Amino acid sequence: MTETDFWALVTRSQGDASAEETLKELKNALTELDDESLKAFDKFFGQQMRRSYSWAVWGAAYIVTGCDSEYAFAEFRAFLISLGKDWYDKIIENPDALGDLTVWPLKDNYAYPFIEDYDLIAGQLYEDRTGDELPFIPSGNATPAGKKFSSKAKDLRKTYPKLSARFPF
Repeated sequence: MTETDFWALVTRSQGDASAEETLKELKNALTELDDESLKAFDKFFGQQMRRSYSWAVWGAAYIVTGCDSEYAFAEFRAFLISLGKDWYDKIIENPDALGDLTVWPLKDNYAYPFIEDYDLIAGQLYEDRTGDELPFIPSGNATPAGKKFSSKAKDLRKTYPKLSARFPF
């Protein structure tokens, strides 16, 4: 399992695919992997989850969805990973770049950038096959990296101009 293999597996095939469709697509792909590849995949996934665990990225999630919990933020970061390496890297570098995304999965006609349990698929498959759990690796540090974003409207508009224009609050 290389990093290129990892990104090929996690990248959604359709930008507007629902969370359920994206989850099913990844599960089908991972089912084909051997146990060692599942371990390697899980390690890559954890690395990317930790890489995106920052207040700057959380601020972007807050603008788009009002994201205010650790659980929702993990699902949001899984969505970012599903966008593929190019988008993911761009958003980690500058979270406001998410405002350039033209196609979003929708729920009740609102952007729905969450994928529940996307980060757990490899571990579930591995455990089903072997009866053993993959080693637990936290998806972030005790607190997100960087300085906490301000939820004041004027500060959000200044820090995230593209997202604020796209998702007015």
